[in-house]
Amino acid sequence: MPSINELQLAKELIKFPSVTPIDAGIMKFLEKKLKTLGFKTKILEFKEKNSKPVKNLYAKLGKQGPNFCYAGHLDVVPAGNLKEWTVNPFKPSVKKGHLIGRGANDMKSSIAAFVSAVSNFVRNNRKFNGSISLLITGDEEGVAINGTKKVVDYLRKKKEKINFCLVGEPTNPNKLGEMIKIGRRGSMNGRLSIIGVQGHVAYPQRANNPSTALVQILNELKKIKFDNGTKNFQPTNLEITKINIDNSADNVIPGLASAKFNIRFNNKHTSSSLKKKIDSIIKKISNKNKSRYKIDYNVSGEAFLTKPNNTTFMIRDIIKKITKIKPQLSTTGGTSDARFIRKIAPCLEFGLVGKTMHKVDEAVSLSDLKKLTLIYSNILQNYFK
Repeated sequence: MPSINELQLAKELIKFPSVTPIDAGIMKFLEKKLKTLGFKTKILEFKEKNSKPVKNLYAKLGKQGPNFCYAGHLDVVPAGNLKEWTVNPFKPSVKKGHLIGRGANDMKSSIAAFVSAVSNFVRNNRKFNGSISLLITGDEEGVAINGTKKVVDYLRKKKEKINFCLVGEPTNPNKLGEMIKIGRRGSMNGRLSIIGVQGHVAYPQRANNPSTALVQILNELKKIKFDNGTKNFQPTNLEITKINIDNSADNVIPGLASAKFNIRFNNKHTSSSLKKKIDSIIKKISNKNKSRYKIDYNVSGEAFLTKPNNTTFMIRDIIKKITKIKPQLSTTGGTSDARFIRKIAPCLEFGLVGKTMHKVDEAVSLSDLKKLTLIYSNILQNYFK
């Protein structure tokens, strides 16, 4: 049984320029590694209309339950301005105790740590009661329609049971061990267009300025106090992200005004309940201003919470023992693929420190990488005790 070194594997994974949705051969490479550990693997490629195909990987070691699953993504964001990097982003380099490269932090190193942990675990536990699986996607940094969402549907159809899932996203703000994510807020975008009547500014009675209704609506939306938050979630928040009136002349009342907003919401709401609330405000103000309107919503995920249980506390205790920090159970931050997995299994997230993710000279501390591998090894050891 080969022993897989986490640093070596992280370097090998970073070398693949797997910018969403490009695979660049990385799934095949990881599949080969997992096969040497005895995993049965399947590369799943999905393609929805008007989108590029994406490769994903589901690998499983053992046949019986319980099935402990690790989930993550091998796709990365673009490197940006290469002149600003001190190294080639796809030629990983170690400097001052840090591994630098695109994906070093988010989240190829975490995957390397888990695979290394599995190699250690399997070497010492030839026969264990249960199975270990990996759900790896190539579509997390993009629109996420051909990735984990589709894999989850596939696993459902196959009646594949996952008993617990650990998502390896970078969860710690400053130090390894600070934070475990036990849920996420929901996220919904709204795109609002107000249709008025174009005209000369000197004759407002002959026109209907859509910006009047738009400003009033946005003002009302910003005034809403959705809730005070809960024990596990911060208050629901609406932010206006764009306002647009495409008007090149100063003496013309525009015919169209539009805006975009985003709501991050806790589990006191659903996207449907929020839509109803917002729709009633838009309708009321538009009618008052004799304007027509169009509103489109895009929901990237509902709010969810994994109720802390024995596995949660076991993981928290291991992290505390290794890092000497008691992690906070949190639901802060953006969305992650846990929003899809939680439909088939309880899941929590724990990975590296997220300070450099998506940045120039993205990096992981070698000491953190070692500790994370040890944490993942201990989790497996305790889960299958």
